[in-house]
Amino acid sequence: MTAPASPFHALHAGPDVLVLPNAWDAASAALMQDAGAKAVATSSAAVAWARGYADGDLLPLPVLLDVISGISRGLQVPLSADIEGGFTDDLATLAETTKAVIDAGAAGINLEDGGRDPALHAAKIAVIRQTADGAGAPLFINARTDVYLQGLAEGEAAVAETLRRAALYRDAGADGVFVPGPVDEALIAELAAGIALPLNIMGRAGAPTAARLAELGVRRLSSATGPFRAAYGTLNRLMGDYLRSGDANVFVEAGQGLPDLNARFG
Repeated sequence: MTAPASPFHALHAGPDVLVLPNAWDAASAALMQDAGAKAVATSSAAVAWARGYADGDLLPLPVLLDVISGISRGLQVPLSADIEGGFTDDLATLAETTKAVIDAGAAGINLEDGGRDPALHAAKIAVIRQTADGAGAPLFINARTDVYLQGLAEGEAAVAETLRRAALYRDAGADGVFVPGPVDEALIAELAAGIALPLNIMGRAGAPTAARLAELGVRRLSSATGPFRAAYGTLNRLMGDYLRSGDANVFVEAGQGLPDLNARFG
């Protein structure tokens, strides 16, 4: 069976770009939703750092599931979970992981190929598609390819390899393709024209605005670790001031506008 379309799928249909903020816990996700986000995603790096792990398939799966369920409990908008490379190359184990991620409350996932064989990544996508559809869950599979992020090719060879992988992942059952790295408008437009699925771009220094990305054919913009870095960069600066002066007032101005989270979650 094929799972029915979901509101999360519809958010990728345009004409506007889905501006997707990336959270790392229930509080950050709640603030994002309450600010007007139509959906929220997790950042694998931010989640890992917040739980004391390095990014890169090192976070224990039970910890990830706890984060997903904690975030989804406080959300009324769709949640997309970054599950890195799936935390396994065993397809039977990946099927069980998919069920657990769905049960924890995810409406979509990011699955990255990294330095793995694209054929293996396509096989993983196929298993996730089959498992989700079999469960009647309209899971949005956002297939991430790291050709640019990891420098696996350059120039036209990088374009060709990205398009090849995108087609492979589409045929395996992906619903969208995530190409982190590019910020050049001409390159983004070329990728959008050549990929027959909604294209997701990573927001980073120099990246076009959402309005401009829509004109280029992009359908989704991720903030990646930006919100986490902004929050913890501020904390890092203020903490130094506090430790030097012993003056707790350094936190007062920065904390203005934070809602009552106890009431929010109560």
